[in-house]
Amino acid sequence: MVRAVTTIVGNWKMNSTVEQARSLASAIRSGLDSISDVDVAVCPPFTSLQAVCGLLEGSGIGVGAQNLHHEASGAFTGEVSPEMVAEMCGHVILGHSERREHFGETDEGVRLKVAAALEAGLKAIVCVGERLEEREAGRAECVVERQVTGALEGLTSSEGLLVAYEPVWAIGTGKAATASDAQAMMAHIRSLLSRQFGSASAGVPLLYGGSVTDENIGELVGEPDVDGALVGGASLKADVFVRLIHNAAAASA
Repeated sequence: MVRAVTTIVGNWKMNSTVEQARSLASAIRSGLDSISDVDVAVCPPFTSLQAVCGLLEGSGIGVGAQNLHHEASGAFTGEVSPEMVAEMCGHVILGHSERREHFGETDEGVRLKVAAALEAGLKAIVCVGERLEEREAGRAECVVERQVTGALEGLTSSEGLLVAYEPVWAIGTGKAATASDAQAMMAHIRSLLSRQFGSASAGVPLLYGGSVTDENIGELVGEPDVDGALVGGASLKADVFVRLIHNAAAASA
């Protein structure tokens, strides 16, 4: 089977004004002129999407949103529809643990968003991952399986799908999963995708997220089922993010 292309996505979360986003995107673009064998995307706040899209146009660097609402339109004050997102960018992050924890998102809610995003032609980055207490109780695989199957229920095609495994205990803590731990969970996720999509599942990029750095990215993508990373804090420093991507490219060559 052909391995999925190495993919690095930067999640800027609720950081950067429009001007700060312009500066960051410009510096990232300059640092990646020589990269051609890694798919790269950045996901700024909604307020900066248009500015970042303009700066990265023609660069080969994708742009994504951090969320969307599953309905096409309506009385949903403060929400953004799939069509609105697709009008500006090509990716969207869905089901991030911060959305689940702070905003009450459920597996069913994530499923609705995934289906709507794919229908709109977006690439859906579906986030899954267990809490520390769930891992310590030996339930990590069970929790991730529930999230994966719940988010993807009803889908018959894997086209446009990416899955990001982000153990909640590793996000923003500086404590990343070991490469072997990441691989073990990615292999589990790959088996779930294979069960649903057959051989096409080999082309679904599986990204690791949670305290990813320019120093540990090489070891992570060296694992057979780790196809890249969803990067948080390190994506907010252009030099570190660019170096991380170069290191991922070298490790994947």
